[in-house]
Amino acid sequence: MVQNNSTENLLTVAEIAARMRVSKMTVYRLVQSGAMHGIRFGRSYRVTETAVQQYLEAVNSGH
Repeated sequence: MVQNNSTENLLTVAEIAARMRVSKMTVYRLVQSGAMHGIRFGRSYRVTETAVQQYLEAVNSGH
């Protein structure tokens, strides 16, 4: 079992969509395509704030 001692917040798809001003479907597509790293919990996903920030930085830098 891997333990993560990080206290980083996990965001829901709805929270990310609201922050990025996109639809929830767009966030699902980003996670499912691997463009944004997400963790699957049953039928839903959670994404760390760091993963969201990394995605936005990559998009803004043109990569």
